[in-house]
Amino acid sequence: MKLTTKSEYSLLALIYVARNEGQGFIKIEDICKEYSISKKYLEQIFTSLRQARYIKTKTGSGGGYKLAKPAKKISVAEVIRLMDGALAPTLAVSKYFFEHTPLEKERKVMRFFREIRDYVSNKVERLKISDLV
Repeated sequence: MKLTTKSEYSLLALIYVARNEGQGFIKIEDICKEYSISKKYLEQIFTSLRQARYIKTKTGSGGGYKLAKPAKKISVAEVIRLMDGALAPTLAVSKYFFEHTPLEKERKVMRFFREIRDYVSNKVERLKISDLV
């Protein structure tokens, strides 16, 4: 598994919003400044996070972003899957994004990749945004 900047920035933004939850709605500019992220890019990411109901928005002078559900209910795995797809090292062993590949002909290789998938999946499924705040 290799994270793209979409996953990395999504996680950073969710952590920032969760950490500053007591301040009301968080301005996107604050997140961009904290992590040196392009505002335009983060806006695109927030569109996906909003559509997936991880964050909610408010427009106007007191507007910004807030978590739509508690940080303890958002797993890192969910966010990575939303942004990058499969956690598995190959789609042939993916639970959510399975695709047949020629690799399936090699049972020992498949068993090894399933073990990797299970290890990674178990770790990131249990890890919540609240654990990272």
